[in-house]
Amino acid sequence: PPAPASLRVRRAASSDLDDLVALEQRSFSSDRLSRAQYRRHLDSDSALVLVASANHHLFLGSAVLFFRKRSAVARLYSLATRPEARGQGVGAALLEAAAVTARRRGSRALRLEVRTDNAAAIGLYERHGFRRIGRYARYYGDGTDAWRYEKTLG
Repeated sequence: PPAPASLRVRRAASSDLDDLVALEQRSFSSDRLSRAQYRRHLDSDSALVLVASANHHLFLGSAVLFFRKRSAVARLYSLATRPEARGQGVGAALLEAAAVTARRRGSRALRLEVRTDNAAAIGLYERHGFRRIGRYARYYGDGTDAWRYEKTLG
């Protein structure tokens, strides 16, 4: 289904910290980003936090991107969608914005890791041109393996 017409994706500001932490708590049961990590990422040249909202106060999703100096590969570290907003195009909008932003910053590829048991996320990434390039054993805190994916940015 298409994203809500009013969906906006923008760069997060430090004033968004409380809302980002609340979204993280709602979206993930483990391997969450902490408040201190978000604070650091919001203030860093090597990280970019994007938020998707339909109105200014309610975040429907977020994405965290990492950039390394002298590397043409950006990393999508986290993609979160509020449980009640899943399947509404929020993840797709964030992925598109992440690719555009990474390309603008000179990245030639975007990489990510995803739980091997997260079929919904895997489907989303594959529909958006990511291809599987590897596997990490016991990557997550609960021992689940991760697939590694990459998308070439045109």
